[in-house]
Amino acid sequence: MSKFDTLAAIATNLTAILSAEDRYQRLLDALHIAIPYDAAALLRIQDDTLIPLAAKGLTPDALGRQYQRKLHPRLDIICNSSEPVLFSKDSTLPDPFDGLIAPVPESTQHIHACLGCPLHVGDRLVGVLTADALDPGAFDHLPQKFLKVIGLMAGAQMQTADLLIALEKKAERQGQIATDLMQDALAQQGTEILGTSRVIEQLRQEISLVAKSDFTILILGETGVGKELVARALHTQSLRREKPLLYLNCAALTDSLAESELFGHVKGAFTGATHTRTGKFELADGGTLFLDEIGELSLENQAKILRVIQEGETQPVGSEKMAHVDVRLLAATNRNLENEVAAGRFRADLYHRLNVYPIKVPPLRERKEDVAVLGGYFAERSMARLGLKRVRIGEDALQLLLRYNWPGNVRELENIISRSILKASAGVDHHDMITMRPQHLTADLGTTIYTNPAQAEEPSSKIIGKISLREELKALQIRLIKSALDKNNGNWSAAARDLDMNRSNLHNLATRLGLRKKQKD
Repeated sequence: MSKFDTLAAIATNLTAILSAEDRYQRLLDALHIAIPYDAAALLRIQDDTLIPLAAKGLTPDALGRQYQRKLHPRLDIICNSSEPVLFSKDSTLPDPFDGLIAPVPESTQHIHACLGCPLHVGDRLVGVLTADALDPGAFDHLPQKFLKVIGLMAGAQMQTADLLIALEKKAERQGQIATDLMQDALAQQGTEILGTSRVIEQLRQEISLVAKSDFTILILGETGVGKELVARALHTQSLRREKPLLYLNCAALTDSLAESELFGHVKGAFTGATHTRTGKFELADGGTLFLDEIGELSLENQAKILRVIQEGETQPVGSEKMAHVDVRLLAATNRNLENEVAAGRFRADLYHRLNVYPIKVPPLRERKEDVAVLGGYFAERSMARLGLKRVRIGEDALQLLLRYNWPGNVRELENIISRSILKASAGVDHHDMITMRPQHLTADLGTTIYTNPAQAEEPSSKIIGKISLREELKALQIRLIKSALDKNNGNWSAAARDLDMNRSNLHNLATRLGLRKKQKD
C-alpha cells in the first residue's frame, strides 16, 4: 500500500469513530496501518506529567501509571521536539515501556525500536504518541514527513475527541439539570406565598429584601410550613433566576449517597459506580442549590460543604481534580441548629456560614386567618385533579378547620382538604356543586379541637379548654340545624335548602342528633 493510500485509510478509519469511549483506542488501531509497532500509547500532557489515554500491546497496569517527564528522559525529549523522534537502537536512555509489552515474556521484551511524535494543536503541546517494537529496524523505512503528517492527524483527532467529549459532558449535565428541574417542578409547584396575615406579609417583605443579594440563607421552621416554597421564591426573585434551582433532601440519603449527590463521583470510585456522575453543586453552577434538612448531614459532609462555601471548590468522590463552582446556597432545617452545635452534631463554623441571613417561616397556628385562603387554593387544586366542576368548603367545615391546631402545618391542611373533597364527591354527580362538610373531616382532625376560635389564636401552651371532636361536631351541627329551622319558621325543606342538604338526609341527621323523633313529616 502506498503512503498516500495508507493516510487515506487512516483518515477513513478516524472519521468512522462515533463512541467517545472508543475514540482514542480506535486512533491507535488506525495508526497501526502505518506504523508496524508491537506496542503504542497515546498520552496527554498535564503540567509536567504524561497521562495515558489509550494503549495497545501494553500490560493493563501501563494505563494506570503516570509518567513524569523528569523521570523518563525519552518522553521529555519527545515533548521538547517539534518533529517526530526516532531513537537510535543503541540509545542507553531507559524506555518507559520496557517490561510492559504484552503478551511477550518479560525476559525477551527489551525494546529496540522506539518512536515518538509530539502532538501539537497550533503551538500548544497537547500530548505524545509513542510506538515501540522489538525489531530494531521496524521503523527505519518510515519517512520523517510521513511521520509528521501522522502526528498532525493524531493531534487533530485528540482535539476533536476532547471537544466531543466536552460536548457530551455538557449535554449530560444539561440533561441531569433538566431531570432535576422536572422532578422539582412535579413535586413542588408554585412560588407564590399565599396568605393575608401580618406574619406572612412580613415574610414576603423579607424575601423581597434579601433575594437580590447573594447571601447564604438559612430557612427555619417546623415540618410542613413551606420552607421549600420560600426557597423557590428567593430564587425566582434573585439575579440568578435564569439559572437552575436544584433541590436535595438531605434527610433522604445515607452519608455515602449524600456525598455522591452533593459532589459527584467518577466511574469506579466505589462499588456500583458504573459511570461518572456530576454532583448537585457542579450542576447548579451559576444558579442556586437548596439543601433541605441540612441538619441531617454527617459532620464529614458538613466539612465538605463548608469548603465549597469558603473556596468555591468541589471534589468528586474518587477524583483528584477540583471543580470551581459559583453557587448560591439556600439551606433549610426544622432542627434548632444552635442546640445541635452545642451537642456536637453540627459544625459551628458551618452554622455561622449558613446563618448569614436566617428566615423564620411561621407555623400555621400563628396565622389562622390564612386557613380559609389556603383551603380555597387546595380545594381548587383538588377539583382539577379529581375532574370536578364546582367545589366549595362549607362554613361549618371551615369553622372546624379554624379551631384545629395544625401540628403538620400547611402540608397537613393540603392533605386534609384533598381527602375531604374526595369523600364529599362520593356518590355525587361531578357536574354538581361539591360541598365539604364537617362529617368529611371527622377522621382527619385528630382527637381534640379548641373550644372556641379565640382560644385557637393563642399560643398552644396557653390553651386550657379542650373537648372531644365528636362532641364539638355534634354541638355545631345542632346549632346550625336549629338556626336554619328558626330562620325558616320550622320548615324542614327550606332549612335543608339553606344547609345545602337533601331533605331526607337532614331528617336522618336530626334524628341521630335527637332533634326529632322517628316520624313522618
